[in-house]
Amino acid sequence: MKIVNIGSRESKLAVVQSEMVRDYINSHNDDIEAKLVTMKTTGDIILDRSLDKVGGKGLFVKELDRALMAGTTSLSVHSLKDMPMEVSRELPLIAFSKREDPRDVLILPEGKTEIDFSLPVGCSSLRRMLQFKKLYPQAAFEGVRGNVITRLAKLDSGKYSALILAAAGVKRLGLESRISRYFEPDEMIPAAGQGILAVQGREGLDYSFLEGYNDSEGEMAALAERAFVKELDGGCTSPVAAHARIQNGEIYLKGLYYHEADGGHLIGTLTGPADRESAQKLGKELAIKLRNQYQAQQKL
Repeated sequence: MKIVNIGSRESKLAVVQSEMVRDYINSHNDDIEAKLVTMKTTGDIILDRSLDKVGGKGLFVKELDRALMAGTTSLSVHSLKDMPMEVSRELPLIAFSKREDPRDVLILPEGKTEIDFSLPVGCSSLRRMLQFKKLYPQAAFEGVRGNVITRLAKLDSGKYSALILAAAGVKRLGLESRISRYFEPDEMIPAAGQGILAVQGREGLDYSFLEGYNDSEGEMAALAERAFVKELDGGCTSPVAAHARIQNGEIYLKGLYYHEADGGHLIGTLTGPADRESAQKLGKELAIKLRNQYQAQQKL
């Protein structure tokens, strides 16, 4: 029996997500036993500062990458939205899951039905804050770090009036009943890759045991959204956002362009054929279109 070690962060959500990949491998391969190897990442340890102050999203993958390179693990499972846009050739993304609900959601303290705007909304994402402020101009924010369970505990203790979280994580943890409101992509464009799991491997290894796992629609959405953000150099500190929808053989991509210097922003859409190559091209084209459009507006 061949053992396949899967690298995962220690948080409950990360483990649940990695177990989904583990169970797929075990149920589709009689000669393989997949096991989880959990570890605490730097991003999980440093919780008293915002991500942009301590190194960005890469802090959630460093330790997993080291284990993969050292051969301690054969693959890692990540929430795609937490992956840096630049991925090394040695550690390629080898599969994408079927997408869970990509939307952001509002969560209120237990027993509450409305936002108490005398308290801050717990949110560390500029992308979410920018778009939430359009819906609720009176809102004030305070950063919140930690896993979903930790954040909910802080919310229920009375520190915040509400939280804005990704629907996918809340649902995967079985906490859907806590959701007070869903934000449609027309109201709040999700982070690139939100709701999609990424399986990262090591160059040169045989991953035939994952055959059939990759979801083509999830992959095309991931490629289009990440190409958009990458073209704009959008990191974890930038509210650049993208959401792709696959329908009737076409990719419908919606993107949020943000100009760092003056805080101005622009939202636009583009449609193209639903195939791997076109997905990346579409993301790049929309990014260039919005950037040029914004620059032209500033000259008027």
